[in-house]
Parts: sequence; structure tokens; C-alpha cells
Amino acid sequence: MATQSTGFRGMELLIAYYRHPAVEVRNQLVRLHTGLVKKIAYRVSQQCAEPYEDLVQIGYLGLIRAIERFDPYQGCAFSSFAVPFIRGEMLHFLRDKGSVVKIPRRWQELQQEGQRIGKQLSASLGRQPKDAEIAQALQVSLQEWQDSKLAAQNRLPLSLDATVTQILDRPVTLGDTLPDIRHQAWQHGEEERLQLQGAISQLEEKTQAAIEFVFFRDLPRKEAAKRIGVSPMTVTRHLQRGISELVSLLQPQASERLAS
Repeated sequence: MATQSTGFRGMELLIAYYRHPAVEVRNQLVRLHTGLVKKIAYRVSQQCAEPYEDLVQIGYLGLIRAIERFDPYQGCAFSSFAVPFIRGEMLHFLRDKGSVVKIPRRWQELQQEGQRIGKQLSASLGRQPKDAEIAQALQVSLQEWQDSKLAAQNRLPLSLDATVTQILDRPVTLGDTLPDIRHQAWQHGEEERLQLQGAISQLEEKTQAAIEFVFFRDLPRKEAAKRIGVSPMTVTRHLQRGISELVSLLQPQASERLAS
């Protein structure tokens, strides 16, 4: 699933919403991550018949769920956290809208009769019958028999143990190709933590202290002001300046990740 965080532009908003959920802040976060929703919707739309625009609207519901459940203090990148919610909402929509693949009644009857005839032919021939032999016994064309078989196969869920390729004579299953979301989330979170730590170290000393006390130690601004030796208003200015400088420092790194 292909997502990149919008950088640390939303860091203050995510922290603010976590502390005091407000519709206005949530809407700002939704607007900030529209690109993530659209990217996932485009990929899902390539695998189904649903309009891209409908999937985008459904994806926003998943994004809102992710925003409501995200804990900015757990060290996980928001994009990695949000992707399963967004994609899951789209897949739930597709499942609920068409939970059962509709197969024409004629093809259902062909499958039932074909299975019965197949067993009879296996017994008389001493081997598995060919499609052409079953079609002839059913008095239908080979194409129609094969189409009915394919429809029945597509109706069944694909097992994660299904082999998709071979590497050095070792089968690679569908399950092997699925990404480890937890590991990816940890990896992204660790990378962004180190980048944030490096950016904070470039700030003025009192600005560093203000960010650490308020955002990381969760101290009230009055308490942070006492420890730093400044007024609460000055702490607020340090926080505003610090966030602005962090955005400037981290945006080039986010752009490099998007380009890679």
C-alpha cells in the first residue's frame, strides 16, 4: 500500500486533536491528507468496477476513523497507521455492496451437472476427463463450460497459501507477498523519530526546551514556563516558532522520500 506522510506539517494538529478533539481540527487534518486517500482509492479502483470518486468518499470515512484513534505519542507515522483504516473502509464497502459474486442460474446448473458427469467419466475412463469431454457430455460448447468453471472459481476466496510464483524452486505464496504492516509502521516511526530528533537539535535552546516540556512531557505551559524561566506567553511563542522551523527543516526530507 503506498503512502507517504505529509511530513511534520500536521504534527501540532495531531497532538492538538489528541488532547482536545474538535471538528475544526479534524477537518484540517482530513484536508491535509486528501492525497493519501486519493492514492489508495486510485489503486483500489484499478482492481474493481467501482468509480474512483466513490472510493475517495468512502476513504475519507476511514481517514476520520484513523484520526480519531491515532496516538501521536506512540512513535508511529500517521500515514502507516491510517492506510489500513482507509483501505479497509473501501474494502468493507466493496464487500457489503457485492458480498456474493452473482453467477447466472444456467451456469450454476451446468456446474452441478458437470461435477456429476465428471465423476462418471473419471470412473469409466480411469482418468480425469478433459473439459472438451465434459462439455460434449453436457451438450454445450467448450467455451460455455470453461466460462462457468471460471465463474465458480472466482466466487471462492483466494487462499493465502496459494502459490503466486517460484523463487529458487521455492514456492512464494500470496501470504508471503503481503506487507508486514506492524513492521512497516515501526520502521517509518523510527525513521521519523530520528529525523525529528535531529531537527529539534538545530533549534534555539529555549525553543527546544519548550517543545520537549509541552509536547513530549505533556506539561502545562505554565509549568514549562517556570522550568525554562520565561512567561507562559513566551513559551507559546517558542512553540509556534519551533513548529514553523521544524516544518521548514523536515519538508526537504519528506520531498526526498516522495521522490525516492
